[in-house]
Parts: sequence; structure tokens; C-alpha cells
Amino acid sequence: MNVPAELARFGPDAAFPPTPLDEAQAYCRRLAQSHYENFTVASRLFPRHLDQHLCNVYAYCRWADDLADESAKEDALPLLDWWQRLLDAAYAGEASHPVFVALRETISQFQLPREPLADLLVAFRRDQTQNRYETLGDLLTYCDKSANPVGRIVLYLGRSGEEENCRLSDSICTGLQLANFWQDVKRDYERGRVYIPQENCRAAGWDETRFAAGKCNDAFRAMLRPLVEEATERLAVRERLAQQVDRELRLPIRVFAAGGEAILAAIRRSGYDVWSRRPTVGRFSKLKILAAAALRSVWWHG
Repeated sequence: MNVPAELARFGPDAAFPPTPLDEAQAYCRRLAQSHYENFTVASRLFPRHLDQHLCNVYAYCRWADDLADESAKEDALPLLDWWQRLLDAAYAGEASHPVFVALRETISQFQLPREPLADLLVAFRRDQTQNRYETLGDLLTYCDKSANPVGRIVLYLGRSGEEENCRLSDSICTGLQLANFWQDVKRDYERGRVYIPQENCRAAGWDETRFAAGKCNDAFRAMLRPLVEEATERLAVRERLAQQVDRELRLPIRVFAAGGEAILAAIRRSGYDVWSRRPTVGRFSKLKILAAAALRSVWWHG
């Protein structure tokens, strides 16, 4: 998203009339389908009647993410506060920004609670002030606001937002985010972020100098191994959740969780060397994951 251009059109200082619903929905579709190439592929795992609603939620998240990451440093927090005010207004029945005009329909139709949408903004604000985490527990509180709300939103879209489902979804979403953190240790460090807990780093003798050198050794492998297993255990609840949700959510749950497991398996195969080469899942492996999840969801009905 071109943040300056979009702020000029729909930002806090822009004067624009309320966007008609059909135009707001088209805006969200364009944003979702043009900005992130994997969105279209991922959305196909869901039933067609959720397409527009997924675009509405994605547009909300895309705007918030770009306000946090693509704005000038001094503008990010004020802009996130403005986005929060628009969210609050939408829940009070008022919206003119195209994202919130469209999102109001999703909120109304699925009784989507405010909390997961607001929690994402908590995480985006935290990104502005924190780039190291002292303990795993500290990191998990970040996942609780940055990853878990997305799963909860999806559950509500699938009319499966019961408390136990949310708990299992939180486990899977945290596992997925941890898998991405361990896959992207090098990338994140180059962007100034370290998600491996600092107490783990100290115990392994892995300081900032070693991160800068970017070379795997036995100490790093020993440090990353239990973190990979932590993520694996959190993903292991996928079948329990898939058995409990509405049938239309079973395929995406199985595919996303299996994708996270495949990333963790790739890290293991690399000998935990995430520095020399980023562990990835090949196209053929992705197709196998999709086929296995589809067979289980459609043929086994379970």
C-alpha cells in the first residue's frame, strides 16, 4: 500500500464523504488481492461466501500494519491511535473510511467482537518500542496480541468462536508465529529485531556480536532446538480444533497448521542452521500438505 497516497485520500487530515458500501467493499477487495500475492491462494481454502469478509478484515490489518511499518517513525503511534478511534467509531455505528464501512458489515453479520481487532493494534504499537524479548513468556504475550487475534477472527467468521475453540486456535496461531520467528532469525536481525529470548541467548553465550556474524554453531543449535519443539507442541492441537469447528473451517486449519509443521521440519533438516539459508517449504511439499488436508476434511468428514 502506498501509505502517503492513501493517507492523502483517506487519512486523518483528508476531507472525504462516507464511502458507499459497494465502493468500500471493492476497495477492500483491491487492497487484498493486489497487495499480497498469497492472499488469493489462502482465501481459496475458505468457502466463497467469506471472500468479501476476509478482504474486509485483511484491509483493516493491512492498513494498521502499514501505518506502523511504512510511516515515519514519529507518525506511527499517532496514526495507530487514529486507526483505533475509527475502530471504536465503527463499533458505535459510525464509519466513513472505506475499510470501516466494509468492516461494519462483517462485524454485524458475524457478531465479531472488538477485542481481537483492537488487540492487533496493541501489538503494532509494541513493535514501535520493543525489538528484544527477555523471556519466552514475554514473547508469548506478544504473540497473544499479534497472532492469536487473527485465529479468533477466523473462528467468528466460521461461527465457531466458542471459548475452547479460541483456546486451541491461540495455541496454533502462536505456534505458527514462533515457526516464522525461528525461520526468519537472520531476516529479523537484519531489520533490527531478535525474537529468540534474551535469557536463552545468554545461556548459550550468543550475544549481539554472534548475531552480527551470522554463523551457526553447536551452541546456536542447542538454543534453537527447544524453541522449535515449543512451536511444534503448540501446533499439535490442530486435529482437536478441526474436529470441533464448523466443517468449512477444517481445511484451512489443517493446511495452515501443517504448513507451520513443515517449516519446523525444514529447520530441523537444516541442522538448525537458519543463517546459511532460510529454511523453506517447496512447492511440491505445499501441494502434498494441501492434498492431505483436503482428503482428511472432505473424504473422512472429520
